[in-house]
This record gives sequence, structure tokens and C-alpha cells, in this order.
Amino acid sequence: MPTPSFRDYLYAPDHPRVAKLRGLDARSYAEAAKDDSFAGPMIEGWKKLYPEPFLGVTNDGVVREGLFPLTEARPGEEAPTSEMVTAADKLLALLSSAQRELLIYAVDAHEWRSWANPEFMQHDTGLRLDELDVAVRDAALAVVEASLSAEGYALVRNLMRINGFLGDLVDLPLLMNEFSYNFALFGAPSGTKPWGWQLFGHHVALNCLVLGTRLVISPVFLGAEPDVIDVGPHQGVKVFKERIQWARELMESLPEALRDEAVIFEHMQDPSMPAGRLHAGDERHLAGCFQDNRVIPYEGIPVSSMPASALSLLEKIVGDSLAYLPAGPRAARIREIQDQYGETFFSWIGSWKGGEAFYFRIQSPVVILELDHHTGVFLDNEHPAPFHMHTVVRTPNGNDYGRALVNDFIG
Repeated sequence: MPTPSFRDYLYAPDHPRVAKLRGLDARSYAEAAKDDSFAGPMIEGWKKLYPEPFLGVTNDGVVREGLFPLTEARPGEEAPTSEMVTAADKLLALLSSAQRELLIYAVDAHEWRSWANPEFMQHDTGLRLDELDVAVRDAALAVVEASLSAEGYALVRNLMRINGFLGDLVDLPLLMNEFSYNFALFGAPSGTKPWGWQLFGHHVALNCLVLGTRLVISPVFLGAEPDVIDVGPHQGVKVFKERIQWARELMESLPEALRDEAVIFEHMQDPSMPAGRLHAGDERHLAGCFQDNRVIPYEGIPVSSMPASALSLLEKIVGDSLAYLPAGPRAARIREIQDQYGETFFSWIGSWKGGEAFYFRIQSPVVILELDHHTGVFLDNEHPAPFHMHTVVRTPNGNDYGRALVNDFIG
């Protein structure tokens, strides 16, 4: 089956889906979205989840203790803490007192949980990049850059550029542009005490906590609609292509009986799905925004049952999913995940053949990795298509936002 082109699914300029939003910026749309037939119910649902005290995602409702001990990073696995502190101090030096007041929260503030991935701004946390002077905006992004790998920062910036490209495609540049993102700091930049930052907006959300030599970047939401830029100054940008190919190859490499067991639903919009399994915004992925305490049971097959060829492909997917981490913390995270292979599960929804859409999840006591192809939001495909995807990374059992480390530090 040939892979469809997003160009076949562009709304006409006068279609109500886009025409009614024309001229709205993030703040005006934040109000309008509450009454929108698509966004309104999502906002109401997430509004009920946000006030909950943080516990962490689990597979059975019980948070396991002792998975994330507060120890020094191993040699070669240290966080780039000094570079992060330097970048954050440069940002703070540029801010007015009013901007500082808006930007900075306590290191264990509830506002960590305010991030969301849609284009509508449900919570106005921190400072809005597209409202800042260029020097301040660039300084905020420099904090992000200092915290990520080079390839991770390049991916984040390309996803932000795709957001701007989409805004231009549908003539909604005030609502969706390269810098329509919120940025906040939590705690005071320090080489020894916990602090961090948050960046979130349409299809990009990262939560970064550093404590001495330890770095946690989780939850992470990275997505794109469409997945390529085919014209303009950033022509040639494309995202997630290798991860998607490796996932298809993994399914192909499984013995038929094992593959059948991994597939929990044959169709992306399967009539056998129980009520609530298909969410209006999240669709099939389970660990997105405001799902900090969700119980997500294991499904599919244990990775310990995979043949070596499939396990090798799974490890490529894991590595690519964590490529935003600097080399040292990435090595630590991969080791942490591999230590739990005895309780790691792989599940799949949809087809793995050709260019068809699919969903997969890798889940263990220490990680959840999801990739889900979606229907259109600003493109009009009514069925999931491979040019719109969401990816999610979570750290279950209480260490999203580095909270397990922070709690141990605070005592």
C-alpha cells in the first residue's frame, strides 16, 4: 500500500475547521477552544485530572519503591549540569522582574503537570516564546539546547519548524508558529540541588530535571502533523522515519504466533475496543498529558520471548526514542531499561505492512514508549495516517519530572 501524501488532505481555505480560527492567537483561542466540539470535551476531561496529587504511572495501581535511588551518576554518565546552569543564568540575567515572576516555580510545584501537546493553551505556565524579544527567546532555547543531545535538540527544533509550516499551510500563523510554546523554570539553577525546566506546546513537550550529576527528561511528548516539510527554507525536514521503519521490521521479524500475540487490536479504530480505549485527542496512546497517575496494564508479549533479530530492532527503537538525552544520561537510561527486560512488554495495534498506520508500546517498570499514528486535526484525513504521529516517553512508578529523586533529596 503506497504511503499517502499529506497534500491530499489539505482543507480548503474557507472550510469551517480552519476558517473559524483565522485571526485567533493562542490566548484568544484558549477561550474559544472551551466551546469547540473537538477541543472542549478534552479540556473538560483533562481539567478533572490536573488537580490530582502526583503518584506516577503504574501497571497495576501500586507505585513500586526503590527503582530510582538517589545516587551519583556513574563515570561517563553524568548530566551536562554546568552547561545547563550557565545557560539558565544567562537567561535569568536578561529578564525583567515581572518576567522572572512568571517564569520561575518551586522545584516541586504542581505546575510541572500543566504541560499539554495540543495547539490550544490550556495552562499558561511560564513565558510564551512567541511573545518574547528574540534575545530572551534564544536564551530560553539555549537552556534546552544545553540539556539535550545535538540530535535531540535538532529534532525538537525541527518539530517546532513543522508546527510553523503547518500554521502557514492552513493560514493560522498566530495560533501555530515556530515559537508558539511555553517555557518555565522550576527551582534555582544549581550544580548540586534539584532544578529544571519545561517546554510545551503543539506536538512538543519536554520536562527536564537535573540534580547534581543525574538528569531526568520525562515526560516527553514529540509529534508532527505533517511529518515532512516539502517547501520553503526548511524543505527536506522529515521526522521519525527510521523509528517507524524499524518498528515495521520488528513485527516482520517475529514468528507468526508471537506476532499475533503482540497485536492487541487488528484495526486502529477497532470495533472490539472497550469504551474509553479510543480517546478523541490521544486516540490510542495512553501516557500523554494529564495521565501522570494512569494505570496502564501490560499488554502484548514479553520482550524476553523475542528472537534476537527482533530484540536488536527493539533496542534500536529504544535508542532512537531516547536520542534526545545527552550521551552519558542516555547510556544510563538504556542500562536502566535493559535491567528490566525480564518485565518488559511489547504491544501493537494495526498493520505493520506497507505504509499503513499503526501503534506500538514498549512498557516496563521504568519506561513507557509509545508511537501512535493519528487522524487529522489540521489535515482532513478521517483515518489514522503515517504523516501524523504522536510519540510519548514516560518514567513509571514515580520518576516522571524526576520526582522520585527530588523527594529523596528533600527527604
